[in-house]
Amino acid sequence: MFDFVQRTLYKPYPRTEKHMAGTPEKKVKAKVVEILKAHGVYYFFPATYGMGRSGVPDIICCYRGRFLAIECKAGGGKTTALQDREIERIKAAGGIATVVNEKTIGDVAVLLSGLGNSHKTEIAHKTKHK
Repeated sequence: MFDFVQRTLYKPYPRTEKHMAGTPEKKVKAKVVEILKAHGVYYFFPATYGMGRSGVPDIICCYRGRFLAIECKAGGGKTTALQDREIERIKAAGGIATVVNEKTIGDVAVLLSGLGNSHKTEIAHKTKHK
């Protein structure tokens, strides 16, 4: 009986090269993570099930004391109404939220560089006025 159940209910998911390569959005996320790691950014992928919150961006980060949320899209993918709501709430709270795709991945590095420079300016300003 167990053999029958195992064969009918637990069919292995067909793994093809295309499937294993990942979805286009997953590729965007992987490239963003490379950039985050290169800059030493603390980041995680939030869980939206259970007590989680729907619409939260794909990657939540902290860099040089700044809160940063990144929503990754592939191709011409658009954000949902829930994602738009969460992005606006993050911005209203003083955080940084952005949406990137294959063409705009480089904007993440530019943003992080800008945050790094503003942090240096703040430290220089605080040191100068002590």
